[in-house]
Amino acid sequence: MSARARAEALDPAERRVVVRIEDLVFGGSGMAHLDDGRVIFVDFAAPGELVEAEIERIYPDYVEGVAVRVVEPSPDRVEPRCRYFGQCGGCQLQHLRYEAQLAAKEAAVREQLQRIGKLDPAVVRPIVGAREPWGYRNHVRFSTGRKYGDVGFITRRGRRLLRIEECPIAHPFVNRILPALQGKGAGLHQIQVRIDPTTGSYLVYPRIEGVDFETGQPFYFERLAGFTFRVSASSFFQVNHEQAERLVEVIGAELPPNGEALVDAYAGVGTFAVIFASRFAKVIAIEESPSAVRDARVNLAQAPNVEMREGKVEDLLPFVYPVPDVILLDPPRAGCMPEVLETILRLRPRELVYVSCNPTTLARDLRTLVGGGYRLLRVTPLDMFPQTAHIECVAKLELTGVAGP
Repeated sequence: MSARARAEALDPAERRVVVRIEDLVFGGSGMAHLDDGRVIFVDFAAPGELVEAEIERIYPDYVEGVAVRVVEPSPDRVEPRCRYFGQCGGCQLQHLRYEAQLAAKEAAVREQLQRIGKLDPAVVRPIVGAREPWGYRNHVRFSTGRKYGDVGFITRRGRRLLRIEECPIAHPFVNRILPALQGKGAGLHQIQVRIDPTTGSYLVYPRIEGVDFETGQPFYFERLAGFTFRVSASSFFQVNHEQAERLVEVIGAELPPNGEALVDAYAGVGTFAVIFASRFAKVIAIEESPSAVRDARVNLAQAPNVEMREGKVEDLLPFVYPVPDVILLDPPRAGCMPEVLETILRLRPRELVYVSCNPTTLARDLRTLVGGGYRLLRVTPLDMFPQTAHIECVAKLELTGVAGP
C-alpha cells in the first residue's frame, strides 16, 4: 500500500490531528510530534504554532500532512500574496514574514551541516537576503494543458495542471504576457519565458502562434557582472538576476585574487569562467550539456584564456594537467559524483569553492572533502528564491596546512 493510500485508509476523524510545530525544516515544512511519538511534517505551518493538520502520507518512520486550520498563529505569520498559494507547488513559505523565511533558511543550512556533514555549524555566515522578495523570477517554465491549451503550474501534490492568471514571484514581463499565452499551450509540453531585466532581451519558447510579441527565439542574452552571456532555451542560468549579482560577489570574495589555473567544473554557459578569467593565467571550463557548451563557446570569446572541455566532470577532471590552484564546483541538486570528490582528493588543489543549490548534498560532499584533508572555512547561504524553500550556498575550503586568510 502506498503512503497516500495508507493515509486515505484512515477514518476521516483520524486524519485530522492537532500538533504544536517545533521547528521549520529544510524543504519548508513544520516539524511536530504525534501523540505516539512519530514525527509529522506539516506544510504551511510556522514554528511555535498550534495547528490542525490533515494527514496526507504515512511512511514507516514519519508522516506528512498539511495545515488546514491555525489554532494559535505565530507572530511571523502573514497573509500569502498569491491567490494560488497552497494549491500551486511552487512556493512553500509565503505565509511567513520575509525575515522569518531568511532565519529559517539559515538555520536549515546549519542543521544540515551538523546532522549530515558532522561539521561545525559555526562556519555558516549570515544569509544574504534579497532586496526584493517579489517579482524577481526572470525565468519561468509553464506547464500546459494539452487539450485546451491552459498555461500554469502543476499542483502541489503533482496531480493536475493549475491554470494561473499571475505569479507574484515572476518578473512583471512574465505576468504581462501570460494572458496572451493562455489557450496557446495545446500540444506543447511546456512554455518557457526568460528575460534579462536590465536589457530587456527575452525569450519565449517554443514558437507560439497568434500573439503580438516575438516567440520561438533559440536564445536570449543576459548581462551579469559586466559581461554578456548567450543563453539558449535548454541551457541553465540563474533565475534571479539581482541575487545572481550577489552570488558573483560572494564567489569573487572566496576565490583568490590571482593564480595559475582554475577549473570551473559544471561550467554551464561559461558564466563564472568568463567573469573570473582575468584572475588566472588559465581557466579550464568543463560542461556536459551540449546546448550549454554551444553557448559557452560563444561567451568565451570574452575570455581568451579559457579552454572549454565538453563532457562529464567525473570523466574529464582526472586528466586535467597541471594541477589547478583552485577548483570551482557548481553541480546540480544531486551534488558531486563520488568519482569527482575522489579526483579532487587525489589532485589536492590548494583551494575549493563549492556552489550548491541543495544544502543536503552539500553537507554530504563537504563531509567527504573535510575527511580527505580539507578544512571548511565558511559557508555563505544566499536567498536566490524568496517565498520558496530553496537555498543557495557558497562554501570555501582550503587544503589542510595552507595558511588561511
